Amino acid sequence: MRVAIFASGNGSNFEVLAQKFQQGQMAGELVLLFCDHPDAYVVKRAEKFQVPVETFTVKACGGKQAYEERILQVLKDYHVDFIALAGYMRVIGLTILADYEGRIINLHPAYLPEYPGLHSIERAFADKKKQTGVTVHYIDSGLDSGPIIAQEHVAILPTDSLASLEERIHACEHRLYPQVLQTILANQANN
Repeated sequence: MRVAIFASGNGSNFEVLAQKFQQGQMAGELVLLFCDHPDAYVVKRAEKFQVPVETFTVKACGGKQAYEERILQVLKDYHVDFIALAGYMRVIGLTILADYEGRIINLHPAYLPEYPGLHSIERAFADKKKQTGVTVHYIDSGLDSGPIIAQEHVAILPTDSLASLEERIHACEHRLYPQVLQTILANQANN
């Protein structure tokens, strides 16, 4: 399986996945990082791992439709079989879904269906919940509404700051996401 990772920002989940691919712990090949922010730190992480990078913005393409058509062409150029979203902050539209439905997964820092969309950790913390979590799910045309593959709760401790909660959520993501992706890729390879 030829895998592309989509990311928008810092890229800590990208780095964890890239290490697993590089160490041969994934049943597939990481062939591309796509980033919608050319200056994002994740681009530097990809360069460190010698992963090819494609990066352009919606604005540079003149709108979402043209942007997604250009992404689709990039995916075809790299012969991408599967997409893992790792901090990609855009909703995947029907243009990409038409070709990749059932072959795109996302990592979300909340126990869905709670806190879909942006600022999930901050919202759970502000609501003084006892727990939040991490969800890996397939992408559909909705906002964080696709079929759930795996979830794990993360406690919100009375002593937590937002930073300490984020740290524990990231630790959970860095453990859960590679496990789920490896299972999916291994199953795909055996079919």
